[in-house]
Parts: sequence; C-alpha cells; structure tokens
Amino acid sequence: MDSSSGATHLHTTEVHVRWSDFDRFGHLNNAAYIELAQEARNIFAVEEFIGRGLDVPAVFIRSLEVEYFKPILPDTTSVVVKTSVTHVGRTSFTTTQEILDREGRECCVVKCVQIAVDLATSSPREITSSEMKILTQGRFDGSQTVATRDSDGTP
Repeated sequence: MDSSSGATHLHTTEVHVRWSDFDRFGHLNNAAYIELAQEARNIFAVEEFIGRGLDVPAVFIRSLEVEYFKPILPDTTSVVVKTSVTHVGRTSFTTTQEILDREGRECCVVKCVQIAVDLATSSPREITSSEMKILTQGRFDGSQTVATRDSDGTP
C-alpha cells in the first residue's frame, strides 16, 4: 500500500535537535534528518509495541529515500515527526515520516523499508499477526488488502 491508497497518520512524536546537528551554513545537516527519523521510529516502536506488551520486532533497514524541502534553522530546539506505515508485505513494511519544523512546516520526508529478521539466522522472517495488527491499525479500510509482496516482487 502506498500513502495514496488509504494510509493514515499513525504516530507523532517530538524529537529534540542537538547543537551538533547544525552545520557551518546555519541549518540542520542533511544526515541529521535521517537520525531524527530513526529516533522517531524507535520511539514509535517502544510506544506502539512495548506499550501493548509486545517485544519490538528486530528489523534491518533495506532502503531509505529522503526528500528535503526546507532547511531547519538553528532557532529550532525540537521537531515534530509524523510516522505512518504506508506498506506492509509478508516480511517487510514501509514507514513514511514527515519532519516538521517549529512552525509546523514540512521540511523533509523519509521513506524507510524495513525487513523483519530472525536474529539467530540474520534472515528475513514473516511479520507475525500481532505485529501486523500494530502496523496496520487504523490505516486500511475494509476495501483494501495488505500486500503479500513488495512492488519489485520481494517479500
């Protein structure tokens, strides 16, 4: 599923920026956006999985796609990150995260494909039904189905 086919917002968190996140040009360093998104995904996992009595699933990052729209300036002390699950496959899921500045303007969007893994074998595993419930909560109406394969044919 992609964001145009029924995905809705799932999780919002505030993430503090650090002085070292800013570069000599006076705006947030490009790599810092990725770190902010990762921190927000970790907060999402703790609140959504541990908060419901489940372990946080082990995942490997398969890919990141980052689009930058506006600089975040040094007068910003924290950003808001909105995380949505926009695709769920058999062994993978995609999150789309909007990073907003202190005025609520969208500055960056990070898309992250994550693969559920068995840590003992370091190989992909199927997403469990409990994980699926959390990843799909509130995002798909009854007319849509969760994908069983990614668009490139991989699980």
